[in-house]
Amino acid sequence: MAELSLTGLRVVRAVVDTGSFTAAADALGYTQSAVSRQVAAMEAAAGAPLFVRGARGVTPSPAGMVLARRAATVLSEIDAVSADLAGLTDHVTGRVSIAAFPSAAAVLVPRTLARLRNDHPALIVEFGEASSPTQLRQLRAHRIDVAVIGVGADLPAYAFDGLRRELLLDGGLLLAVPANHRFAGRGTIPVTELRDESWIVGKGLRDDPQFGAWPTLDHPRIAYAAREWPTRLGLVATGLGIAVLPEVAAAAIPAGVRTVRVDDPAWLGRAMVAVTARDRSPEVTATVEALCHEAAQLRAAP
Repeated sequence: MAELSLTGLRVVRAVVDTGSFTAAADALGYTQSAVSRQVAAMEAAAGAPLFVRGARGVTPSPAGMVLARRAATVLSEIDAVSADLAGLTDHVTGRVSIAAFPSAAAVLVPRTLARLRNDHPALIVEFGEASSPTQLRQLRAHRIDVAVIGVGADLPAYAFDGLRRELLLDGGLLLAVPANHRFAGRGTIPVTELRDESWIVGKGLRDDPQFGAWPTLDHPRIAYAAREWPTRLGLVATGLGIAVLPEVAAAAIPAGVRTVRVDDPAWLGRAMVAVTARDRSPEVTATVEALCHEAAQLRAAP
């Protein structure tokens, strides 16, 4: 069994997962002939056919299933060793604590946490959700290291003396509407069409800013107020109203909800920023860099 190779194990696993040599080659970045050679070498090492060729692709033989199952375990351990070794040469270690307001926590922060785990496996990252004012209090009290907050003309004017800010995303408010709503599928609507709509808004502590109705509307009709985003969007999905949604959270909307933009020259926009102490540790610097990278990916997404 000495002829079994890690490359061969990866190829066998990919063929089992994709169902064809061609798809496995695409997934691994190999040529189809290279995949065929690796499979042939692994069959020779195993002393048995690993796949049954058919008109619609290949299926694993009993020997192929055994090898693929063991390959998954072996490859997982090898990848873990690689991560551990990378951690020995990575100077970003220790612990960092990051917080974000809920809509930022829906998409941007999970992607950031995944990037940090991949790039800095020895770094321990703690995460929590809180409103922007609460985060700033926690930051000044040294209870968190990085605060991801929202700023804008229609939000409180926060004091940032002694702190350092990094712009992540700007602009970006959408409407979340039911899939069968008259706005759904229109792309952009004028703000004047919002006057007669019923709104699903946020509900929280008295001093915590919430997403209410569209910011420039006077005397909007509030249908329901809910604390959590899944509840708000669930109310939207059932046709009980529409809601303001940060663009950064659009990738996390549930089935039955659509997003549209609003043409409103009177709205000055909002921004999402990362706030830290003025002097940043390597751990905090790495976290802010990961946030900026993932924010750039979101801006570039179609």
